[in-house]
Order: sequence, then C-alpha cells, then structure tokens
Amino acid sequence: MLELISVTKTFGRIKAVEDVSFSIDKGEFVFVTGPSGAGKTTIIKMILRDLLPDSGQILVAGKDITDLPLKQVPFLRQKIGVVFQDFKVLPEKTLRENIEIALAICAVDRSEWKDRVDNVLEITNLTKRQKLFPSQLSGGELQRASLARAVVVNPRIILADEPTGNLDWDTADSIIELFKRINAEGKTIIMATHHNLIIKKYADRLIEINKGRLVNDTKKKKADKKDNTD
Repeated sequence: MLELISVTKTFGRIKAVEDVSFSIDKGEFVFVTGPSGAGKTTIIKMILRDLLPDSGQILVAGKDITDLPLKQVPFLRQKIGVVFQDFKVLPEKTLRENIEIALAICAVDRSEWKDRVDNVLEITNLTKRQKLFPSQLSGGELQRASLARAVVVNPRIILADEPTGNLDWDTADSIIELFKRINAEGKTIIMATHHNLIIKKYADRLIEINKGRLVNDTKKKKADKKDNTD
C-alpha cells in the first residue's frame, strides 16, 4: 500500500529525514513516533505530497508519487484522508458544511453528499451536533469532525498528525478507539504521535524516528524473529 525507499529531506543544513525506508501493508494501523522535531510531520507531508523529498522514492499503491505531475496531485489526495492536531476547520461553516467541503474538493457528485455525510456523522457520533459551528464544539468533537471529514471521501489511507496532542486522556482514548473502529473496516492508518500512553495501549506496529533517522521498526523485528525460528 505504501513504501518509502531511502527517503531524505533537508531544510538548509538540517536533515529533517535521512535515508528512511519502510513499507506499510493495506489495512495496517501504524504509529510513527519520536520526539518533537524528529521528522514525523515531514514524513506525513511527503506522503501527502505537500513536500517532495530530496532523494528516494515514495510509493502509494505501487506508484512513485515523487514523479507525479502537479496536475495529478489532487487525484492522489482523493485516496488519502488527513487528520490534523489543530483540526483545520473553517470557523464560519457548520460542522456538516466542513465535512461537505472535502466532498466538493474531491469532486464527488452532489447526489452522494447526504448519504456520505450522514454515514460519517453517525460513525463519529456527531449527528446531533452537525448544525453547530466550530466555536460551539469541544476539542474532542472537533477532532471527531476532522476524522469524519477525512473518512467521508472514502480514502485508502488515513494520515493522522498528532491527533490527540491537545486532548485529555479520556478524550484521546475515545478518539483512538474510533480510529481502531475505522481501521477494522479495512482502512490503512498512519498516525504520528509521541503520546506514550496511547502507544503503550494501542500500538501493534511502531516506527520510531529520531533526528530524522529510522531507529526502530517493530514489524522488522517481528520478521527477523520469525526468520530465526524457522
């Protein structure tokens, strides 16, 4: 589903990401962790094609997106839903209208909007809040709205950048449970976080980045262990 091959990204003299390689299979839920400034967000932005690597390849469904013509980038983003720490909602739009914007951007036929939005509102338990504006919602509700907006376009991959960073533990825990539910329906989820309690409770696979380099991948360790026992 997704593969990074020897990816490097620099900003001036700073190597934000250095020679990073890993692959993620369809349907996996992967946590990308590391201290602030480790390179997690840079990796997320490169997968989304907000940034281009200086070298290396990024394959999405077998296609190298680093060579993707600019006019095709919107089609790539139709396959990728994004959940941000700061929600990225429009304050002058209702919750429902914020979700509909994703459908408009992806040119989904308007005849599909109602059913799609109704479905994600139900999944995220926001049906009764849909006519409210962002200023009338709690942090947890805003994060669920952000997730609903990401899911409504039916993406293959969901990228989440520190989605629990501004939330208390109980709210953060409920948000991850919602991610797990969506993952169980077949969505591939890549979540950047340094929330240790979340990682300890939920991580099945962990990719650890430090100073731009991959320092740990639990999938590789499991594979190496299996090879040694065969």
